[in-house]
Amino acid sequence: MQNLTVSIIQSDLVWEDKAANFDNFQKKIEGIKEDTDLIILPEMFSTGFSMKPEIFADKNGDETLSWMREQASKKNAAIAGSVMVSEDGNFFNRLFFVLPGGEFHYYDKRHLFSMGGEDNHFTPGEREVVIDFKGWKIKLLICYDLRFPVWAKNRFDNGKYEYDLLLTVANWPAVRSRVWETLLSARAIENQAFVVGVNRIGNDGNGLPHSGNSNVYDAKGLPLLDDNENREFTATVRLSYSGLREFRDKFTVGYDWDVFGIDFKTKQRSSGDRYSDKKSQTGYDG
Repeated sequence: MQNLTVSIIQSDLVWEDKAANFDNFQKKIEGIKEDTDLIILPEMFSTGFSMKPEIFADKNGDETLSWMREQASKKNAAIAGSVMVSEDGNFFNRLFFVLPGGEFHYYDKRHLFSMGGEDNHFTPGEREVVIDFKGWKIKLLICYDLRFPVWAKNRFDNGKYEYDLLLTVANWPAVRSRVWETLLSARAIENQAFVVGVNRIGNDGNGLPHSGNSNVYDAKGLPLLDDNENREFTATVRLSYSGLREFRDKFTVGYDWDVFGIDFKTKQRSSGDRYSDKKSQTGYDG
């Protein structure tokens, strides 16, 4: 199995301005000098974590997919990042994983952040997504999903792991940056997998600051990057499949994992249980 080279782009976002964000990320993608297999952008990279999907959602993701396909083709690399999408009368926070040939996979955010009012505007996803890319099994998550260990849980069956890399994109606030870093490391340890978390920096349209802290963690939960706070950067990291396999073969915790299933019923809340957008501006995970 070959190694996987991953490039992460930590950037500020221009609030609710698709053209400006597309232009910004195009320049940053073009600036990647190393050969890379996968380029990862933050959550809602074209708008920021806006709760105005009726204005800014991309119908069926067509505009975003066209842009991502162009960038993927130019760099001969897959590109992943989430945007707001309208489809069949619903709005989704959707993570696209676009291949250089134009084919794509997608994951709709399952856990909508009620304290930020996200559940008032978006429809939750109803499926887990693990894709096969260059022989690597990659599971897709979006921001708040990271707080739910069962949703991120790896599985081991007949000597095979369900995934090798957990990919998470986010608009995670600076006030809880330690939580972000701790959960990324924990998910790597408990699932014996690489974890990549890509977050934004800067203040959003509500004045909420984000410190980034994007990173790549190995299966022992150790970060592979430093100096990753409050600055824009692009970093390219090579993930060793042989190193991952060697660690899994040596420390065989997967054999002792519990077998479990997930109930996809959506939890119903009364209006009194919901948080208002105003209250949420004190800080949210996105």
